[in-house]
Amino acid sequence: MPFTGDTANKAAYTRDLHGLLAAGRHGDAVARFMTLVGMPSPAIDGMRASPAWPALEAIAPTLAYDDAVLGDGTVPRARAEVVKAPALVLDGGASPEPLRAAASGLAQALPDARHETLAGQTHDVDPDAVAPALIAFFTGA
Repeated sequence: MPFTGDTANKAAYTRDLHGLLAAGRHGDAVARFMTLVGMPSPAIDGMRASPAWPALEAIAPTLAYDDAVLGDGTVPRARAEVVKAPALVLDGGASPEPLRAAASGLAQALPDARHETLAGQTHDVDPDAVAPALIAFFTGA
């Protein structure tokens, strides 16, 4: 899983991703990413059968950019420590643990951060669930 400091797993993902993209296997590259972030195989199979899959395959090459930005998969603490602006870091209580750990790690690294967990939410957060947290943050409540 990503963001856990497991650099061997991240290196394997990078190698696999670039190999799949170079071979033109965009669907397999998308599936490899989904596996990395914790999506179970049956869900990936369902996505492959959905009408949205061709659009995901079309943007698969952008996964290489995301991968490059993520570096070794750990929170970039030195970079985060220089951020001067107040920050709100949100995660979903029903999100995979590696994503929640990344949010927590980022909030700890930022000098002026507030970390909140949105109960029952996943990475695909409901706007009605995130709006109150944003309003409170931006109004100072």
